Amino acid sequence: MTAATIGHSAAKLSLGILAMAALAVPVLAQMRPSLNLNGVTGLIDMPSGEMQPDGYLSLDHGQFGPISRNALTFQITPRLSGSFRYVGIAKWNVVRTASPFETYYDRNFDLRYRILDEGKYLPSVTVGLQDFVGTGLAMAEYVAATKSIGPRFKVTAGLGFGRLASNGALGEPFGQRPDIDVGEGGLPNYNQWFRGPVAPFGGFEYQISDKWAVKAEYSSDRYVVESVRRETFERRSPLNFGVEYQYSGAVRIGAYAMYGSTLGFNVSINLNPDQRPSGGMGGPGPEPVLPRRPIAENPEVWETTWLAQSDAKKLLIENMNRNLVRTGLTVEQISVTGNTVQIRFRNTIYEATAQAAGRIARAMTQTMPASVEVFEMVPLVNGMAAAKVVLRRSDIEALEFAPDGGTQLRARADIVEAGAPLPDRLANAELYPKFSWSLGPFAQTMLFNPKEPFQIIAGARLSASYEISPGVILSGSVVKVLAGDIRAGKRRGTGTTLQPVRSDADKYYNEADPGVETLTAAWYGKLAPQIYARVTAGYLERMFGGVSAEVLWKPVNRRWALGVEANYVAQRDRDGGLGFGSYDYRVAGGFVSGYFDLGRGFDGQVDLGRYLAGDLGGTVTVMRTFKNGWQVGAFATFTNLSFAEYGEGSFDKGIRMRIPLTWLVGQPTRAGRTFVLRPLGRDGGARVAVNDRLANRLRGYDEAGFDAQWGRFWK
Repeated sequence: MTAATIGHSAAKLSLGILAMAALAVPVLAQMRPSLNLNGVTGLIDMPSGEMQPDGYLSLDHGQFGPISRNALTFQITPRLSGSFRYVGIAKWNVVRTASPFETYYDRNFDLRYRILDEGKYLPSVTVGLQDFVGTGLAMAEYVAATKSIGPRFKVTAGLGFGRLASNGALGEPFGQRPDIDVGEGGLPNYNQWFRGPVAPFGGFEYQISDKWAVKAEYSSDRYVVESVRRETFERRSPLNFGVEYQYSGAVRIGAYAMYGSTLGFNVSINLNPDQRPSGGMGGPGPEPVLPRRPIAENPEVWETTWLAQSDAKKLLIENMNRNLVRTGLTVEQISVTGNTVQIRFRNTIYEATAQAAGRIARAMTQTMPASVEVFEMVPLVNGMAAAKVVLRRSDIEALEFAPDGGTQLRARADIVEAGAPLPDRLANAELYPKFSWSLGPFAQTMLFNPKEPFQIIAGARLSASYEISPGVILSGSVVKVLAGDIRAGKRRGTGTTLQPVRSDADKYYNEADPGVETLTAAWYGKLAPQIYARVTAGYLERMFGGVSAEVLWKPVNRRWALGVEANYVAQRDRDGGLGFGSYDYRVAGGFVSGYFDLGRGFDGQVDLGRYLAGDLGGTVTVMRTFKNGWQVGAFATFTNLSFAEYGEGSFDKGIRMRIPLTWLVGQPTRAGRTFVLRPLGRDGGARVAVNDRLANRLRGYDEAGFDAQWGRFWK
């Protein structure tokens, strides 16, 4: 028996003893889970049985020797997490000089599910799939268990398959692992999972103080491709050691001695979308509720003679808008009947629709005559009336300072269809027409080009909007590039015959300087109490212009909605002008869409129809929306194109995030930035981009949306 074999056996025996001890000792405290070099919860290079807190979003950069990894991990539910990882391996052609890459880049997707929570005697146990789609270079499956022993020490033991069984394998309990068929990549390799050799791994973590921790592990990954075949680094030992420093509540830094031959480091950032970096919300505080004096003290104030005044509604609009000037809310219409006043208002600032309604209600208590008992508040979205909130004024007066005032008020509130305005109506004549413009920064990235993984251009965007009347809007934007350059590059499988509806995107940015980004005329309206409509015509996006029409059936009190969209578009010239002659490509398409509130903050969307390249199919999207407007989710599109016709990646898929600006700045605003992370974007499954699609604009303006944010009514 060699010294190396004895060392490996001793390490396994030690880890086994630690694992058994973990099962026998009651847990005293829960140490904070940390991330490994793969960007998932774990030790150093190995996974653990823990999970991050529910909803956390983790960004991680890990590197040792020639291997670098950048990972995005989202804790989808308390038990389920998903990761996207971009790996770069330097010195790829040192031995095999025929390789076209000095650095080889690969994309990984992971899924982890915790099947057992840690208890008094039992460990936390997680089952994981690593790099379960694609080329399979980093493909592995594992079962990992982690147990805390006292407040500062925890131990992990696990069994790995695939590359996590390439060192110290014990046998093949579930049969041989078949060879992988990569094809065009991007597909799950089901027949590989939990097959072939199995090998143990494990280690421990010790918390020295609130800031410092040390780790040690035995790795079951031999790095066959990187170390043996490509000789990018020398793997001398299966043991790794490290020290980590908790720099702040969100940032953790680690340094490691890896595989007996090289050093590594890791920087991880854990973000809680429910917790603002700036702490609480700023902005102007709410005005207090102004209770009416009892009718017995001043009966004249309660009379309804004001209804006969010819300028009464005009004065009420002026008084309301004067009261609301600090809030960013604007009254567009007022209508009255008997003891009821309806306010139709525009909300351009509050992410929480309930907070906007609360500000309107407070202003109404200060401006409405005492005889008005019923408040009706209707938000307008692009001129369309959304859900109506109906409250009794006496309830608002009585519950402002009640210990559970928000809950009690919601129980007495009605959230119903907006319906028609009350008979006696007056519109705010000062609002239309309205012109607005802005000049701000512009940036566009192109990711995952094998030769240049991160490319960016930056410049300025000039935008303008002219609202002719409620729901009739002219708008446009022009972009000027000031720095940078992006090139798509040649990809495997680019020989498909599809129209380049997206694969030529880089040419539009490089050749259009400056370029007309959008130039449209749009109409928004309601065809019936529950049916919204949109028609948009013009230069819809940088690559396509034409006509897009949409109808959405969205009841206020249902957790689902249905939509139909029809488009007829032509591909624009690449020079950023107004021509269409370069490609001579026109296509008609559209979708039938279903929108579903899945509960617990999750929303689903299914779109079926015809895409820009003429392919037929469907897209499934699942998003998680947090109370402050954060959204994180994923989508996948399958069409009648074969995987070979689609090209590398096999089908369109990706991660979508929306970060509300209010989360960053701590001030109320409805602005936000949407990011779409596609491992590889191709022409199949592409959809024309149209500003202000109905489902996006009306998100949160229904009963479920008000309920989710009702806690901010009094804010």
